[in-house]
Amino acid sequence: MIYDVIILGSGPAGLSAAVYAQRARLNTLIIEEKPLSGGQILDTYEVDNYPGLPGITGFELGQKFRTHADQLGAEFVNSQVQKIEDLGEKKRVVTGENAYETRTLILATGARHRKLMVPGEEKFTGMGVSYCATCDGAFFRGKDVAVVGGGDVALEDALFLARGCGTVYLIHRRDEFRGARILQERVRETENIELVLNSQVVEICGENQVSSVRVQTQSEETEHELQVQGIFIAVGISPNTLAVEGVVDQDDQGYIRAGEDTRTSVPGIFAAGDVRTKQLRQVVTAAADGANAITSVERYLSENEP
Repeated sequence: MIYDVIILGSGPAGLSAAVYAQRARLNTLIIEEKPLSGGQILDTYEVDNYPGLPGITGFELGQKFRTHADQLGAEFVNSQVQKIEDLGEKKRVVTGENAYETRTLILATGARHRKLMVPGEEKFTGMGVSYCATCDGAFFRGKDVAVVGGGDVALEDALFLARGCGTVYLIHRRDEFRGARILQERVRETENIELVLNSQVVEICGENQVSSVRVQTQSEETEHELQVQGIFIAVGISPNTLAVEGVVDQDDQGYIRAGEDTRTSVPGIFAAGDVRTKQLRQVVTAAADGANAITSVERYLSENEP
């Protein structure tokens, strides 16, 4: 069988593309690596900026997207993609179990959390080191913790943890945050959030679990230790593009070069969501990418009928 379109990934971009593909009556397959659809929003306690659904949890929103695709009859396969082959008019997706052929391909593989790459980070992952405050925050109720980062996610994590933790140290390497102004204001107004600016973590310490972090003040090049039982790392994301390296053009950070029409450097291959070059990476922009991708797919198919 040759599909009209194969969608790699089942986050907001992939699920939006699945909905639009089903409505367009395209022969579609969605390949997802994880057993639960939703992508990174599954790690978000509350999504407050998706229009019309204020306060919805990330898990609920992800399930709504998946249910919509299921109701339209979308076909899903749970498997890990090993490589992608450009065969001209056809594309081949090779997984651990099968190889699938398609006329078009949408890359909606999302991104993954970046790491600090400091001593103790790997050792204490799952034992005090976390990349998801909403997933693991409940384990640190009443305890002192640290959050590292200066963007929206770091600010949101600090606010979330402040609801149940003791002191929340928010560590950022610059003197100003990059996150939304409203989040900055809320952080500064929260009594148990302590700002540690112009500083970076140089080591995560402990025996069987995290007991402290060593922080270096960049301006004075001095070090001090914060007594914390957990550290939540929110320093950005890296695109999941291993399977397409060498197939489509990517920028210096590894994101797939594609505009609003989601077209990549290879005819018939499109990129949607966090994996592509774009100004804003949010649920609403990922969903829009999914719709745009199917519009581009339909146009490509009509222009390249066999």
